[in-house]
Amino acid sequence: MYFALGTVISFLINYFFYSSENIGLDIYYAIAFGFAWGIAYYLDTPNFTLPQKLGLSFVAMGILVLIGTLIFNIELAIPSVLKFSTVFVAYYLIASFRGSKSLRK
Repeated sequence: MYFALGTVISFLINYFFYSSENIGLDIYYAIAFGFAWGIAYYLDTPNFTLPQKLGLSFVAMGILVLIGTLIFNIELAIPSVLKFSTVFVAYYLIASFRGSKSLRK
């Protein structure tokens, strides 16, 4: 749910406000945004230690760069990592203000 909602919202914002004139790139960045929210939500459980969360987020960023490089080029793939890491940090920053330190509860 977080993945789908994040992807749709990010795409609509990019498409209507930034209009990069490359719809494929807008979709790719939107997927990176949604992927970050989805991964952050998935990892937001006590079953994962902090090093595991960090490691899995780096693996996810590597996958985004690899896919982006294959579809576009490395220069266009790197901003997806910036979007991913920003969203990932924002998720846990928002969660830190809650008593449970989680957005799941």
